[in-house]
Formats: sequence, structure tokens, C-alpha cells
Amino acid sequence: MKEFGLPDAIEDLFAELNRSVARARNGFKYFVGAEKIEVGITPKETVWSYDKVQLFRYKSDKRLYSTPIVLVMSLISRSYVLDLRPNKSLVEYLLGRGFDVFLVDWGVPDGFEASNSLETYTHDYLAKVVENAIRVSGAKDVTLYGYCLGGDLALLYVASHSDAPIRNLVTMASPIDFSAMGPLVDLLKVDKIEPQKLLGWDGNVPADDIANSFRLLKPTGDIVNRANLVENLWDDEFMDGYLAMTRWTGEHIPFPGGVFLQIVDLFIRKNCLATGSCELGGEVVSLISIKCSVLNVVAEKDHIVPIDAATPVVALVGSKDAVELRLPAGHAGLIVGRQANRVTMPKIADWIEGRSELLS
Repeated sequence: MKEFGLPDAIEDLFAELNRSVARARNGFKYFVGAEKIEVGITPKETVWSYDKVQLFRYKSDKRLYSTPIVLVMSLISRSYVLDLRPNKSLVEYLLGRGFDVFLVDWGVPDGFEASNSLETYTHDYLAKVVENAIRVSGAKDVTLYGYCLGGDLALLYVASHSDAPIRNLVTMASPIDFSAMGPLVDLLKVDKIEPQKLLGWDGNVPADDIANSFRLLKPTGDIVNRANLVENLWDDEFMDGYLAMTRWTGEHIPFPGGVFLQIVDLFIRKNCLATGSCELGGEVVSLISIKCSVLNVVAEKDHIVPIDAATPVVALVGSKDAVELRLPAGHAGLIVGRQANRVTMPKIADWIEGRSELLS
């Protein structure tokens, strides 16, 4: 409006009127509910499935690299956070950089998955996932990229499969030293809380209990989020991101009971990942046997996986090309924060790019 010479006061009035309209529109969006917002909308196809596990391949006509990236999610959260919304999507960003992107979706566990073990995921599911990603892509090896607990699964899979066709391994915000995970995890140590008592009727840890445990990690989180909502209600981009994240944080899934009990024993009480060796399937799995290139991404503002819990990876693996990347972000902010597209994702993609094979 400045080119018409309107006084600043009138210009400010019009700006505030526009914001008021936006607040009304976005307030309606909020009261309609977060479940109404679309998430995970990047075009994809299911190229393999087994039990409840699905392997997605994202469609692209801009592939530059023959080495595919296989994204591995945690077991307690919906995988669509990696493809949350346009411009807030790790999947979308990697596709834009020319990568062939796959994503593992574990599905929603029920009583059938209650008896699953870590070996179910590291020795069975992930082995099949990698095999099928190679079959579909025609590549000779892959970049395995694990987020949160998905990084732990990826580490144990690679460490227990010395002949696995893994070119690069990325772990992001993955808990390794469970002695540094904080008071909630400390409660699961010996003589405090018996983990069996946390299982629901179907043998799994209920999704609501998982959601409540995350709230306890940041008790004022809901208040801060509501304050941010009120302050930014006029901002369409903020509102879409807020609703999408609200939907994701409200859609936790049950934690397979067998895996949970095993994690309490091995990761929390024995802290086996921090020592570099865990016993799986009757065999000792040593992280030092990992020889592929490794990138460990640590979020400096992570209240879920603190810095000290996430940093040991580089010192534990046997790779000659192991790098730690610390970024000024929170646990989810690494992939959906305002700086993700400008800071986090470019640095991670640069590292992968330099270690991937170009299409011939």
C-alpha cells in the first residue's frame, strides 16, 4: 500500500484488519479439530508389506542418485511426521535433492504384535525392508536413516548383519546412553517400577500412557503451545504446522509389549547400547562391527533425548568415517521446525550426497 502514499496509521489498520480475518478463519480451523488437516500427502506407493509393516516408495521424476534412502521411524509414533506437511517434510526435501526415498511404516500394534521382540525388527523386518528396497530400486546398497528409536533399530540391524548392503547409516535424535535420559527413564530402573505393570490388556503399553509420559517431560508444554497459538493465530503457515503437529502428538500408537520389556532390561537397566554390545537372539551384537559411513545427528535442544544420551554413537562404531552433527533444534524441530529446511535438512543431505552413488 505504500506506493499509494497512505499514512502509516491507515496501513497498520488494514494490516490489523487482515490479521483479524485470518484469526477468525484459523480459529475456526482450530475448533474444527487437528484431525481434519491432511498429513503425509507426498505421493507414494506401497512396494512391500509383511504383517503390519509397509514399505513406501515416494514418487519422483528428479532422481539423481542410485543409492536410495530408507527412513526408519520409531515404534511409538506415526511415521507421517517425516512427511508432515508441504515445506515441513523431510521426505519432500530429500526428494527435491534428487534422492530415491523409502519409508518404513510399522503400522499400529495390537495383541498380535505384543510378543514382538527387538529381534523381530532388527533381524526380520529390517532385513526384509532393505532387501526389498534394493529389489525395487535396482541399487546395490542403501542409506539407512533412523529417527529416535528407529536409529537404535538401525544400529542393531547393521551391527548384527556384517554383510548387509548398507552404504551409509544415519542416526538422528537416537537414545544411546540411557543413564542420561532423565527421571522418567530412571523410574524404570531396578526396584522402582516393574515394567510388566505398565502393559495394557492386549500386552502392549497403551498409547495414552505414552502420550502422558511425554507430557510429563515438559509439564508446561501445553501452556506454552496455547500461548504460541494465540500469538500466531493470524499466521496461516504457523496454523497449518500447529494443527499438523497437534494431530501427530495426539496420535501415539501402542508400544509392543515384548520390545518394551526387552528395552527396559537391555537398554535401561543394563545400558547395553552405551557399552557398545547387546545380546540379541542369543548372540552378542557389537556396534564396533559397523564399518559403513555413519552420521549421528544430535539435537541440542532435545528434551526427549538429551545431548549426553545421543552423543556416544561415533565413539562406539568401528567406521573410519563417523561424524557427529549437532544442530540447534529440538527433538521434532530437527524435521519440522522453522529452521529445518534451511539448516537441519541441508546439512544432513549434504553429508549423504557426498557418500551416494550417482545414477549412470
